[in-house]
Amino acid sequence: MDLSIIIPCYNEAQNVPRLQQELLPIATKLGKASPVELIFVDDGSTDDTWEALRAAFAQEDSPLTTRFERHPSNQGLGAAMRTGFEAARGDVIVTTDSDGTYHFSEIPALLSRLSGEIDVVTASPYHPQGGVAGVPAYRLLLSQGSSTLYRLLVSWHVHTYTCLFRAYRREVIDRVSFASSGFLAGTELLVKAMLAGYRVAEHPAVLHRRAFGESKAKLVRTILAHLQFQGLVVLHRLGLRSLVQVQRGTESVGLT
Repeated sequence: MDLSIIIPCYNEAQNVPRLQQELLPIATKLGKASPVELIFVDDGSTDDTWEALRAAFAQEDSPLTTRFERHPSNQGLGAAMRTGFEAARGDVIVTTDSDGTYHFSEIPALLSRLSGEIDVVTASPYHPQGGVAGVPAYRLLLSQGSSTLYRLLVSWHVHTYTCLFRAYRREVIDRVSFASSGFLAGTELLVKAMLAGYRVAEHPAVLHRRAFGESKAKLVRTILAHLQFQGLVVLHRLGLRSLVQVQRGTESVGLT
């Protein structure tokens, strides 16, 4: 399989050396089996993220294909994901945090679960076999609370709905759209894919505290976005509103 790994970045200059040290060997090893491209999306950073990324990863002798995308101003995680998806050419697409909160060494295990009839594999710290290490309690309250509500509304079999670290088949990205430009985007994409009938598997993983900097998520804004989206999911479940649009060729098909 051809693999695209998308890494959104915003003011992550401090994390670039760690990103180079931990991600590059994994991507290079995967690239020995099939083509791998790394896609870095600098979402309007105001520090030296852009320069640091290009210095660390623009290596002429690398067997990997590396792409650099840049927003002129900060547009949000969802916007960065869309830019990455548009640039990606792989049959399988991995999205991952740039801050190492999920270890990049987990990528091969994540991909190994994308087999058979599985369309999406999501890392899952809230799975019984997953875990959390050093993450602030208020961040967990948002993430775990939201995931619990989505489990009630969508599927109890999936434990974590809020992480970015996932592997998708190309078809899911091409056919399932999401509207959010913020931190809701990953959850919205997962939920809509599940409502459209795509099959999701979890990879139990450990969520770690950031080594450098602070999370860019705006807590109140993110909570309100999840509550609004959960309301739309309720309306969809009641048959009062079509939430999912699946692209089939040039045709857009609503699911109710």
